[in-house]
Amino acid sequence: MLRLTAGRVGELLSRRTVAAFSSCSVRMASHGHDVAEQTDMSLPMYWDRLDTPLPDKPYRETLSATDKSLKQKEKGPWNNLSKEEKLELYRMSFNMTYAEMKRPSSEWKTVFGGIFFFIGLTGLIVLWQRFYVYPPRPRTLDDEWQSMQVKRMLDMRVNPVEGFSAQWDYEKGQWK
Repeated sequence: MLRLTAGRVGELLSRRTVAAFSSCSVRMASHGHDVAEQTDMSLPMYWDRLDTPLPDKPYRETLSATDKSLKQKEKGPWNNLSKEEKLELYRMSFNMTYAEMKRPSSEWKTVFGGIFFFIGLTGLIVLWQRFYVYPPRPRTLDDEWQSMQVKRMLDMRVNPVEGFSAQWDYEKGQWK
């Protein structure tokens, strides 16, 4: 029968730990392709933002032959350009217009859906706790018990000067 002492178990575990965390490990070498690239923030970038109307670089950097000829035509008078050509020139520099950037998204539906989902889940948890976790309500909270307690306090004339019994009219049998 195989017997492992505490020292032997510790030795095996330490070997596995070293193998798992060493840089020459096969496991670490297999993750070389999964590492995300870092973006160099010092280089010019393109973005569509309302607060920054002119990005550092144009939207399309590589131009086709027709785009290049249109760029040459752009250097001349703009009266010679058609509306479609002006729009194409705009789309070479910018991806979206201000109207497209300001257009409301339907993200609020997802947010509200998540909020209502978690509120419903919380309600189900509270309901489950009410039925299966908390003890039953004590009988002293029942309306019948409380009315008997009030009658008992009135019969004992509890605090008759300024308190509970001072609010009860004993001749008429009703509250003052």
